[in-house]
Amino acid sequence: MKWLDTREIAIALAEKRTPDVDPTTVNFVDLYTWVLALDGFRRRSERRAGEKVLEAIQETWIEEAD
Repeated sequence: MKWLDTREIAIALAEKRTPDVDPTTVNFVDLYTWVLALDGFRRRSERRAGEKVLEAIQETWIEEAD
């Protein structure tokens, strides 16, 4: 996975963090850290996450949690 794989990341977060975490309350610092810790995430991806990417991941995670 890379940063632009937002749906795949969101699904992985939903599977790993649900139900103990409400994705609407997660701040971007924690989200960033959790994404880096996911199995299969390429830490040395060509791009770093900006606010828009983190927001897209969080929005998709919220959709997956519903």
